[in-house]
Amino acid sequence: MRRLLSVLLALLLTCATIVAPARAGTAREVTYDQYSLMVDGRRIVLQSAEFHYFRLPSQELWRDVLEKFRAAGFNAVSLYFSWAYHSPAPGVYDFTGVRDVDRLLRTAREAGLYVIARPGPYINAESTGGGFPAWLKTVPGRGRSFEPGYREAYREWLHRINPIIARHQVTDGGPVILYNAENEYQVNTDAAYMQDIQDQARAGGITVPITTNDCCDAGSWSSTWATGPGAVQIPGVDDYPQSFECANPGLWGPWGEGLTEKLRDDIPVFAAEYQAGAIDVGDAGYDRCRELTGPAFMKFFYKNNLIQTGATMFSYYMGYGGTNWGWLAQPNDVYTSYDYGAPITEARRLTPKYDEFKRQGYFLEAVAPLAKTDARTSPAIPDNAALTTAARANPDTGTQFVLVGHADRAATGADSATLDWAAPDGRYQVPVQVKGRDAHVLVAGYDLGGQRLAVSTSEIMTHAAIGGRDVAVLYGTAGSPGATVLRYSSQPSVKVLEGAVRAAYSGGDLRLDYAHDGLARVLVTGGGRRPLLLLIGADEETARFWRASTAAGPVLVRGTELLRSATLRGDVVRLAADTVAGEVEVFAPPPARRVEIGLGAAASQGGGQDAGHDDVRVTRTASGSLLGVTRAPAAAKLPELAGWRTRPEAPEAAPGFDDSRWTAADHTTTNSPHPPKTLPVLYADDYGFHYGNVWYRGHFTATGAETRIDLNAITGRRGNYLVWLNGRYLGSAAGGVQADSGDQWTPPNPDPGPGRFDIPAGLLRPGAGNVIAVLVANMGHNDDWIADDLRFKQPRGLVAASVGGTPVAWRIQGTAGADRLRGPLSTGGLYGERTGWHLPKYQDKSWKEAAPATPLTPGVTWFRTSFRLDLPQGQDVPVGLRFGGDPSPAFRVLVFLNGWNVGQYGGDIGPQREFALPAGLLDEHGNNTLALAVTAEQPVAGPGPLSLFAYGNVRGGP
Repeated sequence: MRRLLSVLLALLLTCATIVAPARAGTAREVTYDQYSLMVDGRRIVLQSAEFHYFRLPSQELWRDVLEKFRAAGFNAVSLYFSWAYHSPAPGVYDFTGVRDVDRLLRTAREAGLYVIARPGPYINAESTGGGFPAWLKTVPGRGRSFEPGYREAYREWLHRINPIIARHQVTDGGPVILYNAENEYQVNTDAAYMQDIQDQARAGGITVPITTNDCCDAGSWSSTWATGPGAVQIPGVDDYPQSFECANPGLWGPWGEGLTEKLRDDIPVFAAEYQAGAIDVGDAGYDRCRELTGPAFMKFFYKNNLIQTGATMFSYYMGYGGTNWGWLAQPNDVYTSYDYGAPITEARRLTPKYDEFKRQGYFLEAVAPLAKTDARTSPAIPDNAALTTAARANPDTGTQFVLVGHADRAATGADSATLDWAAPDGRYQVPVQVKGRDAHVLVAGYDLGGQRLAVSTSEIMTHAAIGGRDVAVLYGTAGSPGATVLRYSSQPSVKVLEGAVRAAYSGGDLRLDYAHDGLARVLVTGGGRRPLLLLIGADEETARFWRASTAAGPVLVRGTELLRSATLRGDVVRLAADTVAGEVEVFAPPPARRVEIGLGAAASQGGGQDAGHDDVRVTRTASGSLLGVTRAPAAAKLPELAGWRTRPEAPEAAPGFDDSRWTAADHTTTNSPHPPKTLPVLYADDYGFHYGNVWYRGHFTATGAETRIDLNAITGRRGNYLVWLNGRYLGSAAGGVQADSGDQWTPPNPDPGPGRFDIPAGLLRPGAGNVIAVLVANMGHNDDWIADDLRFKQPRGLVAASVGGTPVAWRIQGTAGADRLRGPLSTGGLYGERTGWHLPKYQDKSWKEAAPATPLTPGVTWFRTSFRLDLPQGQDVPVGLRFGGDPSPAFRVLVFLNGWNVGQYGGDIGPQREFALPAGLLDEHGNNTLALAVTAEQPVAGPGPLSLFAYGNVRGGP
């Protein structure tokens, strides 16, 4: 929290204390200054990635994702906590099951990760309402302000979530190291609101530093709120320099240089939310988003941030995106998948982006002088003007860090140069090459374990003391030249074990020249230092290396798909690893002579015999490592989806349907800032129906003069509504969408056009009762990123209705109530949802046999089938559902797996054709039920064919 200037200065002078995570629950002191955080006096570079537990409703998979973060060199995870996910109604909160954030925070600590806790109250995250519960729309007082109404509501949330976070702080041996107040609060700023969030945090037991993420290159209050009410202790910046234009992955920094500002001179530079993917604006598909923000972008922008600004605190959005299951998504530029083009895919697979994070993350962990550096004039001058350099140096050790890149940010070719490098140990002429939009962080004057690294034009991935010698992994772009100079008191012995490396010794310098090609191995002994094994390769080859700590010291592993952890017991190295068939090489301390690979979660937690393991037959190599071959995973057999049964629903459309128990929609006033166009007020939220489909039935006595029905519905993007009169289908229309500001909340329907439904001759019953039935598909609630109630509190459902001035009595029905297992966002108000047709225990034997591709009539039709799985034990086989054929804009499909709404499919919904079925929701060793609710706007062939597929198959897994 930021206090008044005197209080802030006092905090800075005493270096406010925080604590790092400890697996055994032991608290450790942490301080910070203008350079970095410090844990027990040791500086750290905070490297975090974002994870949304609410987008992976499977507790057993949380550990898998968090272990993959740690395996990539991340030492922290950033966690949004979604108010909407936990609160279906005012005063009602649920932190059980998939909402058990106590368990989440314990799992983060067990995985060895710090936590940046981000409870909002507003989080955005492209989630419904930006994380605000929809019931908040009926509360007076502008959101994201100190106004009464909203103030009481957000305090209620903070009073529930803050004590949970507080008991997991580093001061109590837990993982929470930072507390993020609000989110991207850059407009309509309210200092009293920001101050109160922090006051509530402190009152709730939060003692760690409070931070925030200023949006858009710090274009906000941080520069003026340096002290006083509302100011936080460590303000940070979020930045998305690549934009979200995934359809054009060749873009390069259209939203700026991407350099995180230093917001104050007395705190570390904090890239509090930095781009690691993109939402899919334009429905190009997340593979294109991954290309837009791929390794080339990461190498250039992340390394520039490290050297140009001296940042030592990073949090990347997203590390793992996950799924907008149920009605979790906001209604604009997202659909079911929230893969985000992240380094770990929605199906938990690793990508080349993950490899680049690992190369950079291992470097940040291994090279300690990076945590304290000052900018300096570059000591390395290229003889080619096409290249440029920038530099920092550690003021205590003198270690230099030189960033080499293209002078022209738009350059795409390869340029070479010789660097004239005035390093701490001498002046050196060394070759360097930059290909495409690349960048390299080179190191000089560094005590690499027991070695002295004078200069190198290879980047350091990691190094470790293993078995009485130093082992270092260096890398560069494939085919580029490299040179490494090491200092010795006398001439050492050099043995090239593999690859083409030239060695020369002169005046205390051992110089190695080579090309980054495959993997070269060089063993250096003597020269007054302990032995050194250099492993020098191209990017792709060094990505196969993993590092883990054991009680006996670090180990390096090459060749596994993933390394979660390692233990050394006697002469056995046990790896908790994911593998396929291929080589595995282990560099381990003596007396290691045997290698076992444990299978499953118990292995990653140090499990014993019951965890299961593979014995790997190994031999000792010339590099001193243990080399063996892992077995291929057993084939995973997935059944065909057959035996479908079907039943039409929507009895609500029939004139004789009994709606007497429905809620009367008879309000004449509303708390919404949008006044109703017609009365009564028909806004769904005003009657407590917040998510998914909503039904309306309007009863009126016709005069006979009515010729049309005029309707307007606001649904958010991709929503629609269907209309019946006296049981006859009249048609459908697209729902209205949000506007960024102002009161432009009605859909731009032409006149005549959608929203106006002509009454066919003879359909009305003059002087008698008539019934209008309307099914509205609401697609989530607007975010509130500009703190504008006109945006966030835009209504959902019908917003205007008239039948030529004839009075209509309306009733409304949505979801039957929050699902206690799956939470408030899983189900909506379809008849089948209200009566349990989506649940696995529902008896459907009386339904007709028919496949989903059967012809459909307008309305809602359900399909159900079951299948049994028995996936191989000790393996990770993520399963997905694939829709074949071409999707039609004339239908939309809700997909339910064992009662969980895992996706929406259709031509108007987005480009997605494959849907992840995560373990936990999916019974991998038992029976499963798949249900589809298909809403057709016109006669059309249904979706299909449908099939199960595997995203991958490895031995090991969570």
